Amino acid sequence: MTPELTILALAGLLQVVQFCIYSVLAQMQVGSKYAASPRDTPRELTGKAGRAQRALNNHFEGLILFTAAVVVVTVSGQSTATSQTCAYVYLAARLLYLPAYLFGWSPWRSLIWAVGLIATAVMLISALI
Repeated sequence: MTPELTILALAGLLQVVQFCIYSVLAQMQVGSKYAASPRDTPRELTGKAGRAQRALNNHFEGLILFTAAVVVVTVSGQSTATSQTCAYVYLAARLLYLPAYLFGWSPWRSLIWAVGLIATAVMLISALI
């Protein structure tokens, strides 16, 4: 398995951890009865629960692009020091992004997000060169 695929697996596990954090915070806010209901009447999450939900959704979006980059690099046999470094940078950025979002680290949250996006873009561009 390439380092990029290993990091993709770790990023997927990070998504599971983020989902668990979101789930706990959301249930603390809305209660387990509502959480287990069909939620026909939506409730907007606020505070850390809302931030955890938005961070989770953002990770889904970033993970789609990162997965595409890993697939392109892996299928084309172009795993290089550059692509591997970018994958590590992406994962580090995603690990920092959650606390940055939960604790409202502004403007750091946006800068951390940008680092992950740039790392993903560099992986894709390096596969095309």
